[in-house]
Amino acid sequence: TLGRDSVNRSITAGAIGLLIVVLFMLLYYRLPGLLADLALTVYALIVFSIYKFGIPGVFDYVTLTLPGIAGFILSVGMAVDANILIFERMKEELRAGRTLQMAIEAGFQRAWPSIRDSNMSTLITCGILLWYGLSFAASIVAGFALTLAIGVLISLFTAVIVSRTFLRLTLDFNVTENLWWFGVSNPPKQ
Repeated sequence: TLGRDSVNRSITAGAIGLLIVVLFMLLYYRLPGLLADLALTVYALIVFSIYKFGIPGVFDYVTLTLPGIAGFILSVGMAVDANILIFERMKEELRAGRTLQMAIEAGFQRAWPSIRDSNMSTLITCGILLWYGLSFAASIVAGFALTLAIGVLISLFTAVIVSRTFLRLTLDFNVTENLWWFGVSNPPKQ
């Protein structure tokens, strides 16, 4: 019962932390934050689907133990981090006078090297931890590494593909006139 109680408390703490992150993204980044929250929802749905149903031939399922939950929560942080890098680059481009479309593309291009490097270094660490866990029968370490690796791969997809798609869709709506929605004050009219 002590293990079940710890898992339940960890899930509650993770849900509270996720709610705080969602609110922060919404309040600070406004429209891109809302889109990042939607991408984060897509991320969570994909990850939990993989945990629940597995990937045939790779693994059948993932057991959500405390290390597994920790791996998931850490990968949520990486998913948000990628969006923050992208949005900050976009804001720099908008402040420099670029159009919204140019700012979106430049934001992703300028943030990509940092996102790629941080995700690759995490995946390398996951590979080492997984090898260690499987070689020395440390299933707790292997479970953490596996859930973290799954989360990192899915967060990379949702941050780069899903968020970009959502941002490109905003171009079809008439939100480009008011840059406040993107966290930037409009330049003075001349």
